[in-house]
Amino acid sequence: MTASLSETLTLLLVEDDDGDAFLVEELLKEAEAPPRIIWVRSLRETRPQLTSAVQCVLVDLTLPDASGLEALREVLRLAPHAAVLVLTGLRDAHVGVAAVQAGAQDYLVKQDVDARLLARAIRYAMERKRADLAQLRLVQAELIAKENARLERGLLPVALLRGDRVEQSTRYLPGNQGTLLGGDFLDTVQTPDGAINIVIGDVCGHGPDEAALGVAMRIAWRTLVLAGQNGERLLRTLDALLRAERKAPEIFTTLCMATITPDLRQARMRVAGHPPPVLVRDGVVDVVDGAPSGPPLGIFSDAAWKAIDVPLGEDWAIMLYTDGLIEAAAGGRDGPLGVEGLVELVREHGSIDLDRLIDHVGTTDDDLAMLLVRGRGA
Repeated sequence: MTASLSETLTLLLVEDDDGDAFLVEELLKEAEAPPRIIWVRSLRETRPQLTSAVQCVLVDLTLPDASGLEALREVLRLAPHAAVLVLTGLRDAHVGVAAVQAGAQDYLVKQDVDARLLARAIRYAMERKRADLAQLRLVQAELIAKENARLERGLLPVALLRGDRVEQSTRYLPGNQGTLLGGDFLDTVQTPDGAINIVIGDVCGHGPDEAALGVAMRIAWRTLVLAGQNGERLLRTLDALLRAERKAPEIFTTLCMATITPDLRQARMRVAGHPPPVLVRDGVVDVVDGAPSGPPLGIFSDAAWKAIDVPLGEDWAIMLYTDGLIEAAAGGRDGPLGVEGLVELVREHGSIDLDRLIDHVGTTDDDLAMLLVRGRGA
């Protein structure tokens, strides 16, 4: 919106008195850049003229087809983008105050108007309108941000675990600042037989489409696990879902999932093009051998993913993570941390500490998800 009479603006004058209208036009001719004035005499004539081209409206409150604040309310409804000034007489100055309370930017008493006062009032009214619109946009943006945050928090998983024999920790850091969700996803579900199922995945790319696809993949995985699906059959179903939901054929997803037996001594894993899990067994740190066990989802229609059977022993911890952890530089390294660097860090610490690992990695532009499960065998 133009904020100065030094620039040409379009002004709508709503005034049924010829003398008052002539006075306003003459006063505005003295402006540095006289505005383009559209003059109408009634509310009926006003309606078709209130287009987006009108930046300011001067409206009298005593029109042949509207009186009091009725005309103002209609102008405000039809032109929410325009600054509005009310023209009043000496005897109804109190109506001008009410008009400002109703939404007008200012009011003018006709008998007191001169060229300088009129130009200044229009300039100030347009500045107030610009500030009002900016404040409205800010409030709307804050409301949308709060709604999005509530939605995103509602889409983050809550682990379905029973008892205290297994401890779980997660960290989730989207690469895009200002969001709570990225293309990475993770989840944990304990089925009625006591088996513990964990998953972590990474949809390639960044943005809301990838985040939405990641949520769809996670919810589908949880639903399938609760419905009794597992292993390669589950992965084939997720592969079909990915192909149906993705926005482009080049979108793929890496994924690692594991099923831990009810006695907490064995895990069966399938790693679809994903970084290998880090495993700590009885104080020994290593990666799971045989990973990946097949390609990412969404690439080959005839893909297969072999099972990786992992003995856990008595005291153990498994960490699943996405490549945002190992592709970032850490601790003064010239290149990415990598899987070997990650294992070295865990060995240096003597245990898996998610926060300490994140501190070593520092900031990263990629999404980062980590899922740590600790258990003691029966």
